[in-house]
Amino acid sequence: MAITASLAAGLVAAAPSPASAQVPRSAQRWASLMHRSLTPTPQYLRVRKTLTAERASLATRSRRVTTARSAQNAAQAALTTAVATDAAARTRYVLAKEALTSARNRLIVVSLQRPRDAAAVTRAKGAVSAAATAVRNHRVRARTAGTALTTARATSRRTTVALDRAIARWRTKSATVRTYQRRLIALDHSAEIAAQAAAISRGVVTEVQAGFTVADTTTVNGITVHKSVAFAFRRMLNDAQSHGIALSGGGFRTRQQQIELRQINGCPDIWTAPASSCRVPTAIPGRSLHEVGLAVDLTSDGASLTRNSAAFRWLTVNARKYGYVNLPSEPWHWSITGA
Repeated sequence: MAITASLAAGLVAAAPSPASAQVPRSAQRWASLMHRSLTPTPQYLRVRKTLTAERASLATRSRRVTTARSAQNAAQAALTTAVATDAAARTRYVLAKEALTSARNRLIVVSLQRPRDAAAVTRAKGAVSAAATAVRNHRVRARTAGTALTTARATSRRTTVALDRAIARWRTKSATVRTYQRRLIALDHSAEIAAQAAAISRGVVTEVQAGFTVADTTTVNGITVHKSVAFAFRRMLNDAQSHGIALSGGGFRTRQQQIELRQINGCPDIWTAPASSCRVPTAIPGRSLHEVGLAVDLTSDGASLTRNSAAFRWLTVNARKYGYVNLPSEPWHWSITGA
């Protein structure tokens, strides 16, 4: 059952002959179930396509919310500044008017004094003129600040409304995405169908072993397997590759190759010693699922899988949906029953 990476490559069988025995009905059923499980229905594909588009639209609306929130924050900061500037300008304008009043009163006082002090009157008139100029300047600044405040308030209201609208549109689109997610989940029966295949896997092994011939095998990416598992196995290798996991290894081997492997792995007796008594656990000839193409010893990057390898972790999460189960004592060994 177990095999090193180098032996896995060396024990792959030659290409099968054209003639083929009738694939057992249970194996046909298993293959049909796995094909259904791994092949989305047209309705599922339509909903998934729509969901992809809706998610893209949601991402766009999320960006618009972010932009609108930034604009609203900037507008609020500008409004805060405008309020403070307006208050300060109006305060200075009021103080300037009070200073003008005081200057005028001072001019009246010095003008009525006797004897008349011409220099004091001149100074008082200069103070009135300066105060009047200050009033005019502060009045302009107060009006400018008031106009800026009005604009800032309008901008703040506009950006707040825009943010509220952006959030409302995002929420609407988010609800739409959730609706399509629920529809997609409702249409996905892959796990249920794969479980049906798993439930008959032991019967598949029994029937395949009863009438197996080498002609019932085929090659998938250089690995020889039983024809009934070829579709699911190919999908597993291709999907693993799409996730950056390159899988290879050995599948079918003949009875003679199983005998030779028992000898290589130091089993005390070829026909009677239990698999665990070998240096590397190896099934008794006639009992290995490799001999009917229903088990594979997988490698990745030229090495047998270990529990710490990325390939093993990926298979642990994903292999069952392709009909493959790991033999706990051998991280590299995967079959349709886990045996």
